[in-house]
Amino acid sequence: MVDRDDLPVPRQGLVVTHFLTVRDAAVSREFYADIFDGQVVLAENPTIVRVANSWIIMNPGGGPTPDKPDITLTPPELGDPVSAFLNIRVADIAAFHTDAQAKGAQFLTEPLDRKAELRCYLRDPDGYLIEVGQATGLLHGILANPPAGSS
Repeated sequence: MVDRDDLPVPRQGLVVTHFLTVRDAAVSREFYADIFDGQVVLAENPTIVRVANSWIIMNPGGGPTPDKPDITLTPPELGDPVSAFLNIRVADIAAFHTDAQAKGAQFLTEPLDRKAELRCYLRDPDGYLIEVGQATGLLHGILANPPAGSS
């Protein structure tokens, strides 16, 4: 039996969760539970992992359903453009980075100083992009430079 307090079920108001369409729920479940010290709330159908003060819900893709007609869910393919990503904030990015690498996480770069924050990115087993950041300059009113090409 699952404890109601472990589920993303608000007693009032709302709760925001993140849903991922995955190729293999067991592989993704273990990744989020291991790398982010998540608590597996449900192993499958759907897979739910509580990570800190949020939940990641995962299920294999599939075709339309009555409540989402004309919509097919698929995990990203290698090389697909990225339009959204998971953003994880940590208190100590160096410690997180070292621990996650020891657990097998592969980062695109080491944590980089972006003035407002230190940040780096990794991908999950399905290729979803995950930003990991630690606020630094932002705590003192220092903002990051605008992205290249923006005005």
